[in-house]
Amino acid sequence: MAVIHRTTVQPTKLELLTAWLSSRPWYRGGPAEPELAKAGGFRLDDPEGEVGIEFIVVTDTSGDRSTTYLVPLTYRGAPLDGAEHALVGTMEHGVLGRRWAYDGCHDPVLLAQLPALIDGRAQAQDQNLTDVPDRDIVATYTGEGPLPADFTTTDDQEGTRLTAPHGPTLRLHRVLEPTPDGPFPSPQGSTGHLTGTWHSPDGARTRGVYAVLYPALPA
Repeated sequence: MAVIHRTTVQPTKLELLTAWLSSRPWYRGGPAEPELAKAGGFRLDDPEGEVGIEFIVVTDTSGDRSTTYLVPLTYRGAPLDGAEHALVGTMEHGVLGRRWAYDGCHDPVLLAQLPALIDGRAQAQDQNLTDVPDRDIVATYTGEGPLPADFTTTDDQEGTRLTAPHGPTLRLHRVLEPTPDGPFPSPQGSTGHLTGTWHSPDGARTRGVYAVLYPALPA
């Protein structure tokens, strides 16, 4: 169970993301520096209790049209070997000390827990409260058996693709779009999806798709 500490973090998570976000291929903003506001998110527990896992939703209002992004992060007490390319930055935590923040799509702990969330083996947790489930995160899975954890990560202009050898592909939506009210139908050809909520700049609560799971394609 992750414990949420009421303390300071320097630099803040939004400050780290402001410096990092525009370097991503799926970033939709222009040359101006992003102007970020926290819009929502949730957490997952690391079964070993060592790595913090947080899915942050942020909205960038620097352009003519605001854009909302899904940013999975992991927080570690020491550098992750071989993941220098995925380092978002370091920060000083008032209780835990130096923390290394990574793009979670390149961290094996998150890559194990996200599939477990979709197939029902893990429970989304509130972003700000300890040991409180987040019921706004809804996973749907129509496949059989547990999903694998050995995903390869590829970023492109459309988002992030997590691909398992001879297994499924999980498409993570980095740019979030609102969906119509009511039950969300699974995209054609998919075997699962993950939806969640966030707050728009005007304060309205919005639901959209975070990720879609597709089965293995035939050889």
